[in-house]
Amino acid sequence: MATNQWWASESFWRKTAIWVTGVSLIVLMILTVDTLPQISAGSKRVPAYSVINYRIDYVFDETRNVQAPVIGVKEPLFGKELSEAEAEALVAHGKLTVQAKNCMGCHTLLGNGAYYAPDLTKAWLDQYWGSKEVREELMVDFIKDPSNKLHNSIGRRMPKLAVTDDEAHAVVAFLKWMSSIDTNGFPYNFKPIEQEN
Repeated sequence: MATNQWWASESFWRKTAIWVTGVSLIVLMILTVDTLPQISAGSKRVPAYSVINYRIDYVFDETRNVQAPVIGVKEPLFGKELSEAEAEALVAHGKLTVQAKNCMGCHTLLGNGAYYAPDLTKAWLDQYWGSKEVREELMVDFIKDPSNKLHNSIGRRMPKLAVTDDEAHAVVAFLKWMSSIDTNGFPYNFKPIEQEN
């Protein structure tokens, strides 16, 4: 005489699936509500947009054992200090330009995107720009016309994307702001531009 075990019944698994789905949904909602304030601009790990008015460096944090961004002295982007609203508008314009030009089709930001070209998370601090004194204009010039500029050692070239001067300045602001985000040391083994003064 065969008896059905409780754990083999269709009813048990249906109820279990409903409960697991419901509990998972509640956990995801709690995590979303908890995470949003931590990843919003102006939080401990994601500085306010006006951080583009300051020097940003990337140094080794002994206590956490990772490279971390450090906000330093005033060093306004393009020599002009911006209010929080002006900085937010400029950074937002840069982000929209990055999206409109599909930069993520080749690059990554925070590790997301394509892996054909370099990650842009710390592009503001990249040694490629030579020195902090010429970095801003070199970045703007490169974004506007990458065709005749030096490229990385693997020989991949960036296409000319018809970026305007205003868009290029906004992209540089966006990249400077991105470099201030505490990413727990990502990208790893990154060597920042020398900024000693």
